[in-house]
Amino acid sequence: IFTRLFVWDVNLSRDLRGDDKIDLVYRTGDDGFPSIAGARLHSQKYGKTFTAFRWKAPSDTYPSYWMIDGTETNYRLNNSPIRKFEQITSLLKDGRGHKGMDWKAPVGTPTYAPKTAKVTRVNFGNFRYNGNCVELEYSDGTLAKYLHLEKVSVKAGQTVRVGDQVGLVGNTGRSTAPHLHYQLDKGRKVLDPAKYHGTYRRKIRDADLVDFLSDIGPIINA
Repeated sequence: IFTRLFVWDVNLSRDLRGDDKIDLVYRTGDDGFPSIAGARLHSQKYGKTFTAFRWKAPSDTYPSYWMIDGTETNYRLNNSPIRKFEQITSLLKDGRGHKGMDWKAPVGTPTYAPKTAKVTRVNFGNFRYNGNCVELEYSDGTLAKYLHLEKVSVKAGQTVRVGDQVGLVGNTGRSTAPHLHYQLDKGRKVLDPAKYHGTYRRKIRDADLVDFLSDIGPIINA
């Protein structure tokens, strides 16, 4: 869980130094899994401290992690295939050899077409691995795969426009928890969704920043 907080800024397999320091504030939930309330990584390589504090912005459905200056720790995709999610759990660059980008979200969360595309295949390949799935072809020939869906909302041969629903997040196939696996292939090359779509980072609104700093105050001083 900790590595997900800083993976956008730090390569934890290469950038850590012997004098680096990690501070964590967490609690174990009823499900037995730890929930990190706040974390700091004091990096010798970068000469700075990276911070992450769990906080739910008033307009958000789920809490996210934010730096102490109010910047969200993770980047978001422009024209993302999913709008509401709990956490980004896998990236191409996180060192796991994963071929897609994963978003943790409850079963039934809608997924969307980021751009106009043709539906090339539905429920293809090995169901034990892919589960319910959809493949879209973008105008540049890139194939976008949506895996582990609970329900498919489109048919092969159909044209979808930006914002059309593709399917619902599920936990089918080779999946240990509900999430969307979004993979981009062009020929034999696997593309990084972050580079393909472009990214941005949100900031907490000025009107909410005082509440944020007040709420994380006990964590900072823990």
